[in-house]
Amino acid sequence: MLGMSAGNTPLLLDVRDLCVRYTRRSPGSAGLHLAAVSGVSFTLAQGQSLGLVGESGSGKSSIARALLRLVPATGQALFQGCDLLRLRGSELRAARAQLQIVFQDPQGALDPRMNVLELVSEPLLEFPRAAQQEPRTLVLQMLARVGLGAELLARFPHQLSGGQAQRVGLARALMLEPRLLICDEPVAALDVSIKSQIANLLRDMRDQLQLSLLFIAHDLATVRYLCDHVVVLYLGRVMEAAPRDALYDAPQHPYTRALLAASPVPDPSRPQPVVPLGSGSPATGDTTRGCVFRARCPLAVARCATETPLPRALGPSLVACHRAGE
Repeated sequence: MLGMSAGNTPLLLDVRDLCVRYTRRSPGSAGLHLAAVSGVSFTLAQGQSLGLVGESGSGKSSIARALLRLVPATGQALFQGCDLLRLRGSELRAARAQLQIVFQDPQGALDPRMNVLELVSEPLLEFPRAAQQEPRTLVLQMLARVGLGAELLARFPHQLSGGQAQRVGLARALMLEPRLLICDEPVAALDVSIKSQIANLLRDMRDQLQLSLLFIAHDLATVRYLCDHVVVLYLGRVMEAAPRDALYDAPQHPYTRALLAASPVPDPSRPQPVVPLGSGSPATGDTTRGCVFRARCPLAVARCATETPLPRALGPSLVACHRAGE
C-alpha cells in the first residue's frame, strides 16, 4: 500500500485504487473521457499529516474532491472503516461532518454577504453540536484558537486581509471538530510572512486537536514543514511515496528529483541543482501502458514505453520507476 505506515496508530483513511474520470463533451461527439486520477492508493493515520505534491494537472485536487464526494470516483476510500464512495443519505451526511476542507482562495471561499459570525457559525446550522453553549460563544472560542478577536465578528470578507480570511475559513472548518482536514493549497495565495503564520497555525491545530491533515501543495518547503509523509503525483499516478525525510534527503524517482531541484534554495551561495527534463508529454498519447512520465524522463528506455512500472520498495520509499535505484 502506497502511503503512510500507521505503526501502532490506527488508520483514519485508507484509499485504494482511486480513479477519477472527467468527460469532455463536444457537439456531435459522445464525449472524451479524461483520466484525472488513475489507481492512486495511500493511507493516513490518525493525528498524522500526508502531503500530496505535483504539478498542476497531476490530480491532487481531484483526489480531494473525490474524497468529499464532489466528483464521481471508483475504487475505495475507507474513512474510519466506512467506504466514502459508497455511502448514501444519512450515512454520507454524518461522514461529511467529520471531513472538512480549507480552500486555496480565502476570499473566494467566503460568502461576501455574510459576516464573520455568520460564516463561522454556519456549520452549526447543518450539524448542531451537543454542547449547551450558544453559537456566538463557540464562534468566539474558535476565533481565539486561530488567533482572531471578537472585533472581527461583524466584518464581511472584503474587510479582512488575506491572512484573516484564511483564519476565518480554518475556524469555520474546525467548528464541527472534524477528524480529517483537507487543505487544498491553503497558503498558495498568501504573502510569505502570512504563509508561515498559517502553516504554524495548521501544525498547532493538528497537534492540539489530534487532526489528520491531507495537505495539497506546490510549495515543497511547506510540505516538508507540515507533513510526516509525502506522495508525489504525475498525470494522476503515484510516482513516489515516502516518509518526509527519506523523500527530501534521498529522492528515488527522477520526477521527484526534478521537483526538488525546481524548488528555490534560500541560500544564494548554495548551488542550485539542475535536473534536465524532456519537453514532451504523453498526455496526448497512449497513457494506458508504459510510464506516463517517460516523455520527460532523462532515464527513459524502450521498456518505459510498453510496461507500466509497478510500485516497489527502495529503502523506506515506494517508487514506480523501472530504473530507480540504478
